[in-house]
Amino acid sequence: MQIRIANISDAEIISSLMITTFDENFGHLFEDRQILLDYFDMFFSVEKIKDGLQKDNNVFWLAFVNEKPVGYAKLKLHSPSDFVDAKKVSQLQKIYVLKEFLSMKIGHQLQDVLLQRAAKHGSEQIWLSVFVENERAVNFYLPNDFVEVGKHEFQIGIYNFDFIAMRKKLQN
Repeated sequence: MQIRIANISDAEIISSLMITTFDENFGHLFEDRQILLDYFDMFFSVEKIKDGLQKDNNVFWLAFVNEKPVGYAKLKLHSPSDFVDAKKVSQLQKIYVLKEFLSMKIGHQLQDVLLQRAAKHGSEQIWLSVFVENERAVNFYLPNDFVEVGKHEFQIGIYNFDFIAMRKKLQN
């Protein structure tokens, strides 16, 4: 297994992983499939990912097994939140791994490099949002010293989803 920082030439790989992993985890929640496809076009397109990769405060990582891309993570530096009372805050925006590779603990390794980067950057805390019904993800973060700090809603088309905001204090 290999993890490396992504660059603009990886936008198509990241887009594909985003769509596949989101669909694997949440596709069943969308009775109207077109709403999900429209969401993918709006937020997971190659152009949108290229734009994100060019922003100084975004850092993406890719995980590979036998040279096959199997997961990714995204950190947003300088990302204040109403849920976190600190001046230097980053956001763990995404960690996703293809279902068939979850048992390899790749998500933990992606989280480790992401947290190290946030701490090295000087972030005092890191926060994230996780879908309240995504028990696997919630149970992934709780043992790693993330604590719940609030709740909020997120809307995709006609669908409203409840999310938990979590934060972790970082050691610099």
